[in-house]
Amino acid sequence: KKDIYLNNTSYEDGDEYFDKNLALFEEEMDTRPKVSSLLNRMANYTNLTQGAREHEEAENIAEGKKKPTKTPQMGTFMGVYLPCLQNIFGVILFLRLTWVVGTAGVLQAFAIVLICCCCTLLTAISMSAIATNGVVPAGGSYFMISRALGPEFGGAVGLCFYLGTTFAAAMYILGAIEIFLIYITPEAAIFRSTDVLKESAAMLNNMRVYGSAFLVLMVLVVFVGVRYVNKFASLFLACVIVSILAIYAGAIKSSFAPPHFPVCMLGNRTLSGRQIDICAKTQELGNFTVPTQLWGLFCNSSKQLNATCDEYFAHNNVTSIQGIPGLASGIITENLWSSYLQKGEIIEKPSAHSVDVLGAMSQEYVLADITTSFTLLVGIFFPSVTGIMAGSNRSGDLKDAQKSIPIGTILAILTTSFVYLSNVVLFGACIEGVVLRDKFGDAVHRNLVVGTLSWPSPWVIVFGSFFSTCGAGLQSLTGAPRLLCPPAVPLCPRAGCIPVFGHSKANGEPTWALLLTAGIAELGILIASLDLVAPILSMFFLMCYLFVNLACALQTLLRTPNWRPRFRYYHWALSFVGMSICLALMFVSSWYYAIVAMVIAGMIYKYIEYQGSEKEWGDGIRGLSLSAARFALLRLEEGPPHTKNWRPQLLVLLKLDEDLHVKHPRLLTFASQLKAGKGLTIVGSVMVGNFLENYAEVLAAEQTIKHLMEAERVKGFCQLVVAAKVREGISHLIQSCGLGGMKHNTVVMGWPNAWRQSEDARAWKTFISTVRVTTAARLALLVAKNVAFYPGNAEPFLEGNIDVWWIVHDGGMLMLLPFLLKQHKVWRKCNIRIFTVAQLEDNSIQMKKDLATFLYHLRIEAEVEVVEMVRDLRERLVGRGPCSVAPLREWGRLGGLLPFPIGHSPTHPLGILQAQLVKDRNSMLRLTSIGSDEDEETETYQEKVQMTWTKDKYMAARGQKARTLEGMQDLLNMKPDQSNVRRMHTAVKLNEVIVNKSHEAKLVLLNMPGPPRNPAGDENYMEFLEVLTEGLERVLLVRGGGSEVITIYS
Repeated sequence: KKDIYLNNTSYEDGDEYFDKNLALFEEEMDTRPKVSSLLNRMANYTNLTQGAREHEEAENIAEGKKKPTKTPQMGTFMGVYLPCLQNIFGVILFLRLTWVVGTAGVLQAFAIVLICCCCTLLTAISMSAIATNGVVPAGGSYFMISRALGPEFGGAVGLCFYLGTTFAAAMYILGAIEIFLIYITPEAAIFRSTDVLKESAAMLNNMRVYGSAFLVLMVLVVFVGVRYVNKFASLFLACVIVSILAIYAGAIKSSFAPPHFPVCMLGNRTLSGRQIDICAKTQELGNFTVPTQLWGLFCNSSKQLNATCDEYFAHNNVTSIQGIPGLASGIITENLWSSYLQKGEIIEKPSAHSVDVLGAMSQEYVLADITTSFTLLVGIFFPSVTGIMAGSNRSGDLKDAQKSIPIGTILAILTTSFVYLSNVVLFGACIEGVVLRDKFGDAVHRNLVVGTLSWPSPWVIVFGSFFSTCGAGLQSLTGAPRLLCPPAVPLCPRAGCIPVFGHSKANGEPTWALLLTAGIAELGILIASLDLVAPILSMFFLMCYLFVNLACALQTLLRTPNWRPRFRYYHWALSFVGMSICLALMFVSSWYYAIVAMVIAGMIYKYIEYQGSEKEWGDGIRGLSLSAARFALLRLEEGPPHTKNWRPQLLVLLKLDEDLHVKHPRLLTFASQLKAGKGLTIVGSVMVGNFLENYAEVLAAEQTIKHLMEAERVKGFCQLVVAAKVREGISHLIQSCGLGGMKHNTVVMGWPNAWRQSEDARAWKTFISTVRVTTAARLALLVAKNVAFYPGNAEPFLEGNIDVWWIVHDGGMLMLLPFLLKQHKVWRKCNIRIFTVAQLEDNSIQMKKDLATFLYHLRIEAEVEVVEMVRDLRERLVGRGPCSVAPLREWGRLGGLLPFPIGHSPTHPLGILQAQLVKDRNSMLRLTSIGSDEDEETETYQEKVQMTWTKDKYMAARGQKARTLEGMQDLLNMKPDQSNVRRMHTAVKLNEVIVNKSHEAKLVLLNMPGPPRNPAGDENYMEFLEVLTEGLERVLLVRGGGSEVITIYS
């Protein structure tokens, strides 16, 4: 007998899916195959598819609040040219250039000077281009670097340049003290030693004492005011000019009347003239031949002619040569080549005759005080050309910095370069080689070597060099504090600088910054050696010049619209050459100092980056990032990403409450755990309304979301959309977020909680609409249910399982997600368990082996279990007695989906339940047809009615009595939808198995069925998902995007 309530044809058509317990996924079996069939096909694993705000703020300050500051208004000559000349013509020209020429030879010394001058000239050209590309306020080189390369580079290089300038002041002071104690008043020395070997240590202590006193005096001068320093500048520059002219005059005079500075030689060895009265072994006094003072020095202080003397002294003659042969002597031929010495070696004249015997190492020879090399000389000489930014450091005191800085700096470099190069040639052509290599002038009775060449007197050079070095020190002490006061090195980026160092006097002098500069300069003075301080300066200055060239080259190549310098004589190739020279000089002069300087700059860079500067200056690094991003995006457009490179790029959909607060912040927490700071994350939300009217609310909501992202350490972007309807806004977000290849491929959203109790049907209809839009866009979808119970970032699990229920294959998302979660500390100690479902015709044992092999090749460690689902629930219900409680409960779980069993009367409890559900169905249809916010949702489907299947209807029907005959007639006219029967059967059966296996799991991941193709069954779809996930604490419904996201291949 056929049942009148059962459409046998419809039942037989769907029997295949009914028996397989996969009716929820039946509409997508063509694109999302069963796991069993996938594993069967993958037996050989060969079928995987490959797949400048601060200026505007200053202008807005009320006039009454602005502090009037009186600053000198300087022009090009006084503000740039003179400070540059004084800093460049400092200590090295007068104290070390002759020694560099004598040691390296004219050719190599010329090359050293030329390379250094070219480096500074190219840097000045780049600096001129940057300085003329807009207003340059106080801050000088730091301002230019930070605005061109960003506050991080600006702060790092700016602070290094500040340290270099401060140590330069110490170097100039040490040079002045060296001139004072050695050449002007040697008797002023406080510490003395009769032992020649200990004399150098005593001199270092003298340098420390006098250097500290000089520093205090100079700080007081600078403290009085920069105006007085500028007045002294004219006097100091006059001394420099007079000294240089005296050198040229002396070189010219030496061509026809060389000065008389004899040098005493023993064989080819140079003797010190400090303790020698006569350059001879013996002398004639009347008719007697008596030994000289020199004889006593080499013959054990004996005055006897037959005394035992030093072997070398006995075999070689004592001769006297001219220390300054003159320009016409041709001595330059001997001075062309280098003569590098080890520390303690005797300075010798190669062309002089000498008997080759060893002899004792007497203290009366002129010895090399340090080991010399080409690289050492580069490091020592380079500070002599580093004054090129003395003018730009004072940019806040200039009338027109854009005009003054380029002209004054380049003219100063050209002037000094000519003087240096010409002096190299003149020194080599006029002065004897042994005298050039004598650093402190011991061979010429402790005269300043360059002074011996000058005319009319050596004292012109001595006093001129002394005052010029003092002037250079004052200029450095004046410029350095301005590098540390606003806007300066942003060690505290949110404040703009170290707050205490921003304090200044009424005339704008940075008091506390000056005191800090004096303290650091004192450290340099305590080193007490000019040759040790100079290479340190070279590193700091070279790094600064390197980044100035980099900034100019970067701006030129990027062709940013704001790059319009008035200085036209620049080119990116020149900047690149200058940058290369700077880098080469850093490692040539001292590779270990170069590494230390880079480490210091890198630490400062990372510190400023960590603090996070709030200032946006439109720097070149931002432009470079933009160009790099554009290039990368265009490369990404060339083709779809390979499966190996696939990672979830998230679009997290957050819901805001009426106060614009995020309703479920744990959704963002889960996203941060899934991403672990990698890849793309876009946090999106929708506000209902009009964009023109709600713009302020949009900004406030964006700030709220950004603060939440910062708290959860989510690195990504925020996107808010204002739309008339929520579902339209979400659709716009899904379609338009991202750019080019950097678009999201996964949508993360929360489950609409309490959707049954909600009077507004828009909540769950919006959810289903989002699922459909995501599917249409071929994006993966992650739906977090009970998201409030998800762990926070500070709540790691110490144990537990992440259970994956792999029902259908949709690209491997279920395999990849638990692996990514385990990379985060919260889930790291959880174990992965993977469950899959076997049907009646499947070999569960073989499935388990294939799945284990598949996971082995995927390099994923997980437990594998195959669950068999072969019993038919319908068979358990039909045929049992009417008094059986268990079948009734199971029937209630189905919500009355099945017709009551054959043979039961309408008064049977199942029949009563069926009639009650029909009445509730009609009431629901009348309610849902009344209110809807959209026109397409107000249609009533009168011809084809879909029942709303719930599991709670049974509880509402338990206390009811039998229905009337009229109600039974309505029941007889109803035909149940067999597809809904199969879907609810699948949901019930899967839920029982999942709860049984995974009720204690920390997180359950399972395939999310697709929504019905007919929108009329949307509410039934929500019921199916609700039943499928009932009894689980944390559930993540996963729906793939239709492409492979994981592969076994390398």
